Amino acid sequence: MHFSELLTCRYSVRAYRPDPVPQELLEKVLFAARMAPTAANRQPFQVIVIHTAGRENDLKHIYHREWFRQAPLTLCVCGLPDKAWVRGDGWNSYETDASIVMDHMLLAAADLGLGTCWIANFSPAAAREVLRLPEGVTPLAFTPLGFPADQPSPKERKPLAELVRYEGW
Repeated sequence: MHFSELLTCRYSVRAYRPDPVPQELLEKVLFAARMAPTAANRQPFQVIVIHTAGRENDLKHIYHREWFRQAPLTLCVCGLPDKAWVRGDGWNSYETDASIVMDHMLLAAADLGLGTCWIANFSPAAAREVLRLPEGVTPLAFTPLGFPADQPSPKERKPLAELVRYEGW
């Protein structure tokens, strides 16, 4: 698929078929995470793969929407602030790096015919408990991963003229 087509066809999937995700496809999605650029190539992230079957109640505590538990897999991107690059003024790149990782996985999944939905509105406390995260590991984003059972809604996007400025503000 051409990249511009991929950008327009990817959408936030909120209904999933129960079909399992073949290991080969999962590995391609995880490869995209591994190849994501990070500041100073520090790679301050971990991806946790959760098999949904039997974990539905745990996942319900992390995020309450029923469709979140429909996909056969759920991915969590965690940041490692202590391993990230830090700018001279103290800004830590781990959240940005983890966001790039998640976006790479979402695009790779769409290219493979899989559905995803970026979830930031989750309970960090529940995620820490359910995933047994150690100190220094921050859960930053989740996505279900599976075959879509819904159809995309039309996307409304602002025109570029409202989003882009040249040579300054």
